[in-house]
Amino acid sequence: MASIFAQMGFDGILLGRIDYQDKQHRFYTKTPEFIWQSSASLGNKTDIFTSIMYNTYSPPPGFCFDILCMDEPIVDDINSFAYNVDRKVNTFFAYLNNVTKAYATNHVIITMGEDFNYQAAHTWYKNLDKLILYANKRQKEGSKYNLLYSTPSCYLKAVQDAAKGKIKWSVKTDDFFPYASDSHAFWTGYFTSRPTLKRYERFGNNFLQVCKQLYSLTDLGPEDWADLNALREAMGIMQHHDAVTGTEKQHVAFDYARLLSKGFDECEFVTRTALSKLVSGKPLPYKHEYPAPEVNFQSCLLANISQCKITEASKKFVVTVYNPLSRNVTHYVRLPVTGTAYSVLDYNGNPVPTQLMPIPNTILNIPGRVSASTVELIFVAKDVPPLGFLSFYVTQTTGNHVMKPKHLHSIVYQSQIGIDPDTGKVNKIKINDQLIPMDQDFYYYRGAVGNNSNVDYRSSGAYIFRPNKTAPFQISERTNYELFEGEIVGELRQVFNEWTSQIVRAYKDEVFIEFDWLIGPIPIDDINGKEVITRYSTDLKTDSTFYTDSNGREMLQRIKDYRPTWDITLLEGVAGNYYPVTSKMVLQDPHRNLEVAVLTDRAQGGTSLNDGEVELMLHRTCLHDDAFGVDEELLEKAFGTGLVARGSHYLIAGPISGTEGNE
Repeated sequence: MASIFAQMGFDGILLGRIDYQDKQHRFYTKTPEFIWQSSASLGNKTDIFTSIMYNTYSPPPGFCFDILCMDEPIVDDINSFAYNVDRKVNTFFAYLNNVTKAYATNHVIITMGEDFNYQAAHTWYKNLDKLILYANKRQKEGSKYNLLYSTPSCYLKAVQDAAKGKIKWSVKTDDFFPYASDSHAFWTGYFTSRPTLKRYERFGNNFLQVCKQLYSLTDLGPEDWADLNALREAMGIMQHHDAVTGTEKQHVAFDYARLLSKGFDECEFVTRTALSKLVSGKPLPYKHEYPAPEVNFQSCLLANISQCKITEASKKFVVTVYNPLSRNVTHYVRLPVTGTAYSVLDYNGNPVPTQLMPIPNTILNIPGRVSASTVELIFVAKDVPPLGFLSFYVTQTTGNHVMKPKHLHSIVYQSQIGIDPDTGKVNKIKINDQLIPMDQDFYYYRGAVGNNSNVDYRSSGAYIFRPNKTAPFQISERTNYELFEGEIVGELRQVFNEWTSQIVRAYKDEVFIEFDWLIGPIPIDDINGKEVITRYSTDLKTDSTFYTDSNGREMLQRIKDYRPTWDITLLEGVAGNYYPVTSKMVLQDPHRNLEVAVLTDRAQGGTSLNDGEVELMLHRTCLHDDAFGVDEELLEKAFGTGLVARGSHYLIAGPISGTEGNE
């Protein structure tokens, strides 16, 4: 946001929350105001003046005059037994004496408000008027303080004017993650909380871009504008800091999902209308099996649980793949079907290679899945043009082409997966001619349990990640596994236990490996809850260093147990090394000129606690509140049982490409 604000022309940014140790250090060294160089790739046009506020955005202790507060008002009737003007002004000045010691100029900003305040604003202004009046009267007695109503912009101008030619501001080039409010409260749990809502939000953005583009490309009318706005508005709400973060109450999370679902439904009407307008009426260059009158398009929005009504019910249908990007893309189409043999033709009538795979029982048994399909049809939509589409014509045929598992110990395509035959787990990969020993496995942390009465008794919760031990528990030493190898894709299917499974895929013509994980329902048979992670452990020598993306815009260096701007003391060795991973996490071994990256399909928390290791948190259930505002446990349910989350990681490897910019 600092980069965006600077490019939008803002003069500065004021922050309420930064790590408590960082804050102490800055106040002690009188450096709470500085220049934040927020983008190494874009340069000084993203530099922005930054000020850390003294007491987050809260009023001084004893000076909250809101109807939600119990602080005493200022009583200036000298005949009242409650008269307190002198005492209140003295207390305020004592507070100012501490504040002014922390800042470099003779201007300080005192915030007067809090969450949900100013519902009855007159109580604030009545008391603030008195405070300003009686405090400023002290100037006749030699007081150095002058109080006035102000704004952030006026404050920043006053600071810059006072500093001109006198102060050289310090510079910050990293970000403020992870944030801790005390020694045991690292706000790193919300990086992962409510993983399915995080995925729904990411998918919502994808669908919104498609919807906007198709609306424009087909010149739809104002009646479709309202349908488009429904998803726009839902996505706008999802950007709230207690929405996509997963730090809302459960009934609010349900409502966010409802708004997104409604937005999807209305935007689907736009995409259906637009695609029908683009496709309908165009003659086909071959045969007459697929006439081109009005086409009733439907989206397969439940494909993540292998459910799609039209492909399951139809023996003949058209699949249209739209590309919202500005470059050609190749997309692997997976459709749940009920037949056992299908032919697929492209627009020119040429046969397209297909593969029919049985759907794993772990997916067939996902709670809430209502589908007769037990098979997935796979084919490749190759080189879909920018802002364009390709259509494919699918027909059910006779025979049985559903693949059966093979007795193999590896999957060998352009990318390769090596498997330990004793455990059924991945033990090596080969990508871009780089053979890398790698163990990939699942673990869980037990969340700390406490009554939150002080920092030592902090619970893990929606905001806070706090494991009760540094070492996680391995979910299973061995897997039940089977291998499939086809013309398009090879799959290693693993079942770790009754609530953890995975499909590892290598595609014939691709230089990445997909890890399709499925977690839940997480058992809650103890008091701790479980916070589930996956680890990719390689032999890369990374010197405690890894890289995470900054909202997908560029990469930031992270070093275990280290902060660039102060000497940190860590009592939470795991949570204190967790960072947000919105798009990818990268390891580099400079001696081998080798890097490994894991791309995510949603925002997650991640770290590298050991050299050559990527750790990403997938799902979490916390049975206790962490006392930061949600006021309930993080215990998501759906269809009468614990929530099941499914997602994908994409692993790539190759020569080091750099860690700045948008590579």
